[in-house]
Amino acid sequence: MAVIEWIRFIAGAGLLLCGLVIFIIEIIGVFRFRYVLNRMHAAAMGDTLGLGFALLGLIVISGFNFTSLKLFLVIVFLWFSSPVSSHLIARLEVTTDEEKEKHYGVMALDAHKGAESGKKQGSRTMDEIAGK
Repeated sequence: MAVIEWIRFIAGAGLLLCGLVIFIIEIIGVFRFRYVLNRMHAAAMGDTLGLGFALLGLIVISGFNFTSLKLFLVIVFLWFSSPVSSHLIARLEVTTDEEKEKHYGVMALDAHKGAESGKKQGSRTMDEIAGK
């Protein structure tokens, strides 16, 4: 029985270390990116994946009991709530950004000219972008 417990401990510790590495990558991404949406994306993805691995490691270490069921429900709750909250924060940033042209391009769509020429006004092909 001791061998199974050691295997369970090593697997749980490995999952916890994976979660820790993901958290470190998340922190680096949050501090290196300049635009708020890029930072928010790094934080949201790191939280979802890092917490998933860390809590899964705790489930493996504690064994399969009522505590592991509660930890699994925490994972489910975080996987539903984190993307939704990140999306709402991103929408708020996009709608309240005062320097939209600096962060991303706005493409004007004209239905009449787009239908006549076969492509949308303001859109360019990859050859036009490359200067060919």
